Amino acid sequence: IQYSNPLENLNYQKYVQDRFKDSREHITFVRGDTRDKHFLQETINKYRPSHIIHLAALPLADQGDKNPEEAISSIIQGTVNALDCIKGLDYIKRFVYTSSSMIYGDFEYIPADEEHPKKPKGIYGGAKLAGEIITESYGRRYGIPYAIVRPSAVYGPGDVNKRVTQIFLENALRGKTLKLHNGGESKLDFSFVEDTADGFILVTFHPNAENQVFNITRGEGRKLSELAEVIKEHLGGEVDIEKVPTDIHRPERGSLGISKAKELLGYEPKHSLEEGMNIYYDYLKQFFQD
Repeated sequence: IQYSNPLENLNYQKYVQDRFKDSREHITFVRGDTRDKHFLQETINKYRPSHIIHLAALPLADQGDKNPEEAISSIIQGTVNALDCIKGLDYIKRFVYTSSSMIYGDFEYIPADEEHPKKPKGIYGGAKLAGEIITESYGRRYGIPYAIVRPSAVYGPGDVNKRVTQIFLENALRGKTLKLHNGGESKLDFSFVEDTADGFILVTFHPNAENQVFNITRGEGRKLSELAEVIKEHLGGEVDIEKVPTDIHRPERGSLGISKAKELLGYEPKHSLEEGMNIYYDYLKQFFQD
């Protein structure tokens, strides 16, 4: 890569396809919409899964707030459909609902553990919290074994959802300015995708996780300015940075408490922001082309 001639084109199709290169021979892919209950019921009846990890929803807070109908239908209706389809099925060992750290709103204390007050500031966070309540209600009413995961700022190879790390890294590779909200002082609990996946596996199969809620994150709040500096090091300092005012609709967050996951499940995230971004940078740059 010649940083003096910023690369403009991310080969998106290759990037998306690469996500599944190691799993295509081992996983059955069925394309559909969880908002279509008939399709969902037919799929569950056909494949009879013992464990369900529910990740199907509009994945970004900003997009959820701009498209509230889609956020609510995908997050809430999709969750209701999934739970309604499995009630009474004796082969379901656990239903794992994917929530978000956005349910907490502005952190009132740090680290924010699972008992932190829930005051979401946007439609996305509100819908995710509603999904938690629905999951717990179905669990109690119909005896569905469940678990709830609250991730935060997931990043790394395979992420194509335009989260902040992907946006920053792609913009840096293209020679574009990195815009730091709140002057770069805002903190996020950046969580490397492999660590997050390890946490999901534990929550899905560990006996201590049944009917429990877990923060599955790095457990370390880092400033946006620190993320920008990590990226600058990879590009030899050739990155322009612009500090912009705070977006009042974005909750001020930081580190989440992960003691519960550590103690009950043995969860141990392995990658610091620096280590994870090293891997992510080396991975992402191969999909850029002149």
